[in-house]
Amino acid sequence: MLAESFIHLSGRNRPDGVVSVWPAWEVQEHDGATAWYNAQLIFPDGARVDVLAVVSEGHVLLEEVRAQPSLSLDDLTVLADWIEGPLFEACGARSAWPHGVEGRRRVAEEYRAAQEQGIDPVLAVMRATGHSRRRSLKLIAGARDEGFLTPRHTRR
Repeated sequence: MLAESFIHLSGRNRPDGVVSVWPAWEVQEHDGATAWYNAQLIFPDGARVDVLAVVSEGHVLLEEVRAQPSLSLDDLTVLADWIEGPLFEACGARSAWPHGVEGRRRVAEEYRAAQEQGIDPVLAVMRATGHSRRRSLKLIAGARDEGFLTPRHTRR
């Protein structure tokens, strides 16, 4: 049994914890669907957090949280940082993409990161933003115009 009275998520390293997310169930409604997902965060020392999250109308809400040992209020605020990425990836939800200069800067970051990893940068921008190929190409062009990416062709 764990001797700690709280998990202390803020004091743990990301590689130590393993996050798993899987669908629980989905209810079809007349104009949409509501889906529930189970998320589990497990650490090598036996500490674990089980979460039931609901996705409805583009929002992700935590419906139930169970932890062994218990979560402090500080841990509860840090929990979102641990599970947000895997949960959003599993349910297809995304946080709102920023507009203006900040959005173009993030497009450039996604584009360059994909190039460094050797994957299609346009596809990476599409995944990050949730936009179509055409819209993503426009966002990339905007990032180039803003100077965040190098020009495609040298101008004569």
